[in-house]
Amino acid sequence: MDKTVEKKLTKWLKLQKKACGFYLNLSVFFGVLIGLSLMCQAWLIATVLQGIIIDELPKSDFIDHFWALLILTVVRGVLAFARERASFQAGAKLRIQMRAAVLDKLAQLGPAFIKGKPAGSWASIVLEQVEDLQDFYARYLPQVVLAGFIPLIILVAVFPINWAAGLILLATAPLIPMFMILVGMGAADANRKNFSALARLSGHFMDRLKGLSTLKLFDQGEKEARVIKKASEEFRERTMAVLRMAFLSSAVLEFFAAVSIAVMAVYFGFSYLHHLDFGHYGAPISLFTGLFVLILAPEFYQPLRDMGTHYHAKAQAIGAAEELMTLLDHPSEQLGGDKQVNGDIQIEAKDLSVYSLDGSLLLGPISFEVGAHEHVAVVGPSGAGKTSLLNALLGFLPYQGQLLINGTELKQLSLSDWRKHIAWLGQEPQLFHGSLRENVAMGRELTDSEILSLLSKAQIVELAEQQAQGLDYPIQEQTAGLSVGQAQRIALARALAQQAQLFVLDEPTASLDSLSEQAVQATLTEATIGKACIMVTHRLENLSAMDKILVIDKGALVQQGSYQALLTQSGTFKQMLDEANSVSEFDIDASEPVTGDN
Repeated sequence: MDKTVEKKLTKWLKLQKKACGFYLNLSVFFGVLIGLSLMCQAWLIATVLQGIIIDELPKSDFIDHFWALLILTVVRGVLAFARERASFQAGAKLRIQMRAAVLDKLAQLGPAFIKGKPAGSWASIVLEQVEDLQDFYARYLPQVVLAGFIPLIILVAVFPINWAAGLILLATAPLIPMFMILVGMGAADANRKNFSALARLSGHFMDRLKGLSTLKLFDQGEKEARVIKKASEEFRERTMAVLRMAFLSSAVLEFFAAVSIAVMAVYFGFSYLHHLDFGHYGAPISLFTGLFVLILAPEFYQPLRDMGTHYHAKAQAIGAAEELMTLLDHPSEQLGGDKQVNGDIQIEAKDLSVYSLDGSLLLGPISFEVGAHEHVAVVGPSGAGKTSLLNALLGFLPYQGQLLINGTELKQLSLSDWRKHIAWLGQEPQLFHGSLRENVAMGRELTDSEILSLLSKAQIVELAEQQAQGLDYPIQEQTAGLSVGQAQRIALARALAQQAQLFVLDEPTASLDSLSEQAVQATLTEATIGKACIMVTHRLENLSAMDKILVIDKGALVQQGSYQALLTQSGTFKQMLDEANSVSEFDIDASEPVTGDN
């Protein structure tokens, strides 16, 4: 990974630590207390052994020391537990806030952005990648502070009793972080590639699960199994590369810590044998000095070793942060104003141009009006820009020009308030795992009678009446167990609960059979009386009831007017209508039985 990118990601990660609250500082505080209690234990042990072995004092003189050692042991255990809890809470708060930020960002960017990746890729970001930030905030960041603070305290305690031991500690300390950095240079890149492989595998697997019946129908199951096997093998190799980095890092750190402690032990050993005579301040080196320093020596390197052990958490977090930062920093079309929408909805577009999130022109410039209570159909060939217009109106795509709602620019409106006035129904009903009641209410406080009334209006109340569970009837993932018509009518009941002033419909009957289409269309006709309505559709035969029709082709508004007016004009609408009639006649002819003489 490029060093500039790595530094940028590291800086971004550190900026997020405010989400951890005071738990991060609390973890560091407990860590410092653990270090101080350990120094007190080292002093007590060295004092007791010096007194009993060298000074030949009675053991009864050190009863208080033994009790203090016992109490400190218990205190260290309690502090270690408290530090672990504080560290976990710091990471947990960060993960909760990060997941909320990701989901809020996806809600802002909308379906136009989300459909750019498979659902499995988004699941990987929300679950695995956010989860892999835990150790960075819970362990690595607190350890970075402790790795600088605790060794400094130990040096302050060691230098006054033996400057040579202090110099040995001071000289050998940089070896551990130096080799930690050298070994971990490729760890962030390995983690980044691992996350990319996981996202690809998740997205690929999720898409194949959704299309399993189609794959079986076309006898492509074995072929797709080989593709998934290849993607799984790639992920396995990248995972093993990350693990090799982590194990190599730990082994190197343990080796250099052991060598540094051995140098310290050699110095004191030769000093006691009178082969070395430096480091002290005039008085001979006592047993107390040697024991005190040697007990503290492993603890001097321990914070550095722990930082090295948790260094892979930093590499892991950097790998995870790349997509998270890209997503959270992605520019979104925000309705940043605070103005409210009042009264019946009127829409006016003047030289409106709609752009994709990467800046490509999708539609326009176009100009049109939707009056209060007016019903407008938007038609045109596939890919003409019809759905892009709806996404701009919903605040999901950027635009230039003017898009006025009751005379107020859309960008000046409050996003949440504007969407409260809209009921949306698409061609692919999205129901959630839960009860029938929960899917209709969607968090609103509705009584059972109100929900049954909505289901009745959507002509799907028999589903609740025929089931023993009633409104508690479970809706499975991917609407399993329901027909497309049933799912669409449940979604329609949910839309009716919005009590909206504007209905935005994106081919709501495209995937329905004729009976379901008639039921949904009849309900929509009744529900939109006295309301504004914008409907994208390919069904041209039922547009005579519409007040206005907008005909879009290749990103331009080529025709607009009433159904009767467009029938008299040559152009895209007449051509599409003739093609639709030709297809209908062909279907009727094909359905007639063939008769004739033998």
